[in-house]
Amino acid sequence: MRLKPKETRLPLSNSSLLLLAVLALAVGALAGCATLIDSRATTRETTWEAENPPVGRLLALDGRQVHVLEAGRPQGTAPDIVLIHGANGNLRDFTFDLVDRLAPDWRVIAVDRPGLGWSDSWGEADSDPRFQARILRHALAEVGVTRPLVLGHSYGGAVAMAWALEAPEDTAALVLLAGATHPWPGDLGFWYRMHDSALGRFARAALAALAPKSVAEGVLQDVFAPAPMPPGYSEHFGTGLALRRDQQAANARQVNALLEHVSQMRPHYADLTLPIEAVHGAADTIVGLEIHSAALAGEVDSVNLTVIEGAGHMPHHSHPQVVMDAIDRAARRAGLR
Repeated sequence: MRLKPKETRLPLSNSSLLLLAVLALAVGALAGCATLIDSRATTRETTWEAENPPVGRLLALDGRQVHVLEAGRPQGTAPDIVLIHGANGNLRDFTFDLVDRLAPDWRVIAVDRPGLGWSDSWGEADSDPRFQARILRHALAEVGVTRPLVLGHSYGGAVAMAWALEAPEDTAALVLLAGATHPWPGDLGFWYRMHDSALGRFARAALAALAPKSVAEGVLQDVFAPAPMPPGYSEHFGTGLALRRDQQAANARQVNALLEHVSQMRPHYADLTLPIEAVHGAADTIVGLEIHSAALAGEVDSVNLTVIEGAGHMPHHSHPQVVMDAIDRAARRAGLR
């Protein structure tokens, strides 16, 4: 099925979130309450971090830390699979369900991308998904990851592609779930433009200080649509982690730079010969099927594309068996099974 191309709009992009930020900016400007808002943001961030501590190991690299969760089979008894999350997310997206599904047959390694979750930022450098891939490869070498199958969701799809481009000999296969891999028309919307403006710092503080739980849950519901968000997902995911000022800043910087970097990466995709399984929902309004996965399948001979009719941006939650089948195909094509 061929769909009308849709623009990429990586979260956060919820209209109520934007309204809150604009109102907070107006109130802050009139009342001169920046110090109060910063103090409240700090208090809430401390609470969120206490409620959602690291669930894996904090690996040291270049004086910084990378958060890594190891699960499933012991090292050497099963192939490695690396899970890379999307924009403004963290590895808890995978521990909600997918990690347990993979655990019987895989050594599972889920990561927080640089600047997100409990992984430190490398500053401007980690705006490049190729740099992120290098950081993750070097960190995971410390836990003995070799020739893994690399799975990337959404923005993580760009990092997975970068991983393969940077180290094709050390990548068994890729699985891309609604992967953001290609240049897109248009822009990313008001929220991301605001982050690059003089108002960005205050908008992030206002969101961290004032956003009610319903705003964060509304954003997640938009990301899952048209499927419902699974019961308990918001609490498990730790939405507060995504609202922290530093994570908002890192996410916006990375997303705002993504178009430039995938434009640079795209000409090299056709050089890849490793197995690539792409899974994309036909109803995905966050990362458009035609612009990304369908284009990739038309350019790279080794891509096998599975389109899920009626599915949105979170196929590993809405259609987990389809995703598991794609992982199994990639493993068999790579000789891991």
